[in-house]
Amino acid sequence: MTTKKNKVFDVSLFKRLLQYIKPYRLVFIVSLICVVGLAIFGALRPYVLQEAIDNHVRIQDYNGFLFYILVMLALLVVEVISQLLFIYYASWLGQSVVKDIRVKLYEHVLSFRMKYYDKSSVGVLITRTVTDMERIADIFGQGLFMIFSDILKMLVVAGFMVFINWKLSLIAFVTMPIILYATKIFQKYMKRAFEEVRTEVSNLNSFVQERVTGMKILQLFTRENTEYKKFKTINERHKKGWLKTVWYNSIFFPIADFLSSITLGTIIWVGGLMVVVQGTATEGNLFAFIMYVPMLFRPLNQIANKFNTLQMGMVAADRVFKVLDTTSQIDDTGTMIASEFKGDIAFKDVHFSYVEDEEVLKGLTLDVKAGETIAIVGATGAGKSTIINLLNRFYDIQKGTICIDGTNIKSLTLKSLRAQIAVVLQDVFLFADTIFNNITLKNPSITYEQVEKAAKEIGIHDFIMSLPNGYQYNVKERGVMLSSGQRQLISFLRAYVTNPSILVLDEATSSVDAYSEQLIQVATEKITNDRTSIVIAHRLATVQKADKIIVMDAGLIVEKGTHDELLQKENGYYRNLYEVQFLNAEVA
Repeated sequence: MTTKKNKVFDVSLFKRLLQYIKPYRLVFIVSLICVVGLAIFGALRPYVLQEAIDNHVRIQDYNGFLFYILVMLALLVVEVISQLLFIYYASWLGQSVVKDIRVKLYEHVLSFRMKYYDKSSVGVLITRTVTDMERIADIFGQGLFMIFSDILKMLVVAGFMVFINWKLSLIAFVTMPIILYATKIFQKYMKRAFEEVRTEVSNLNSFVQERVTGMKILQLFTRENTEYKKFKTINERHKKGWLKTVWYNSIFFPIADFLSSITLGTIIWVGGLMVVVQGTATEGNLFAFIMYVPMLFRPLNQIANKFNTLQMGMVAADRVFKVLDTTSQIDDTGTMIASEFKGDIAFKDVHFSYVEDEEVLKGLTLDVKAGETIAIVGATGAGKSTIINLLNRFYDIQKGTICIDGTNIKSLTLKSLRAQIAVVLQDVFLFADTIFNNITLKNPSITYEQVEKAAKEIGIHDFIMSLPNGYQYNVKERGVMLSSGQRQLISFLRAYVTNPSILVLDEATSSVDAYSEQLIQVATEKITNDRTSIVIAHRLATVQKADKIIVMDAGLIVEKGTHDELLQKENGYYRNLYEVQFLNAEVA
């Protein structure tokens, strides 16, 4: 039984792809009309030449011969116009279809839960969204219509050949099954080769993207030579994949050309005997067949070549549709819209694990009052950041409930929930854009005046204005033009201008210089004022002013209270952390 993967042509996949043509039916029909025109006008020229030779050249009728020449010229002009329209509209259709699929794919990917990105390669997703899309466009621009055009041209040419001289036609038709069988075998092996090529392209993109992003680490640890060798290995596999396609082409096309030449030579020999000896054919027949044979066999070669393009496009389409068919979304079934929160947060017996049977939170119960600032501290892996991920529903819990203002967050729409929660992360991501656009994320409801006013309120306006072009300063990719502290300040302003009901600071003051930390402390006091705030920190000096401190260990709350209360606990977890940190600071 032939599996879907080994099918030479997946009809169901192709039908699915054709669904995207529906909005462009008119362009599709125009392209088909042009294809029909190309087949008919091209096949008419040899027939007109035969008529000119048999009816006018043999009797030396100059005027009649000139008329047929003008007819041939007119057919040639119409054929060129048809080809021009076909190439333009077929390519336009391909790009339009790809535009729609790419938008749908990007929208789909935007809704994926974080777990999907935890396990997926960024390079592979880029390949699906960019490179594979161009291969799909080629299905329409160079594959589908061209194959249809070639098949139609072959049928029309074969019809004219039989009509003119069926005996000479048989000679051409005898070799056709051999070429068709060779084409079928060729397509089967080319499909396998192209699947291998697409896999290696994805691997190559993924490898390069990751290494370019982490170039600083590679150079710091002098891993350039090692990574260079790895790249050479992957690149070699990519080359071998392409060489397989070259090898199959180098076998098929010479064989097809050889059979075509043998057929043409046989027709000239037999046709010549029929003209000179038997008188069962005319000179016009012979001239027409000399033109028809290449027109019959050349599309066979082109079909094989265009089928390569079609196969690459189908392989790419299969990979893209697999992403589109991936169901990795958080269930956004909530119907309530959160316009504003008071800020009461309640975790009730929450169990959660990133990996099955490896719980990160083990029955967490936590209450945060509206307007309260709580700090969550603990060792790495204790589950601190997980709380933030669950509050924003980047992941769904396995057991328990999470409520805000007494409402289960699953009852709220994802968009409205996340719109009321602002998060400042330790690893700030900035886009290659201006500071203003990185703050507003191009939200049209946030004006320049609002951003400037907010920056002044939290004390970072002067810092921004000290940069070239101020708020219009381009920070380049990932904000490389700014220090880590400056990026952190931008992220504080980004959170503040949204006027969130709940604020989360996840290690927001770590890894910054003393000057930036002072600005951050001022900004923190301002943006946490009168709103529910959750501060996660390793550095205990940053959480001493919190209304309540939650101490976590191995997914459980082990202590809670104010800074002073926790320090009073003999051999307490928080007290030990505090003493170790400040002892180390004094020694340093």
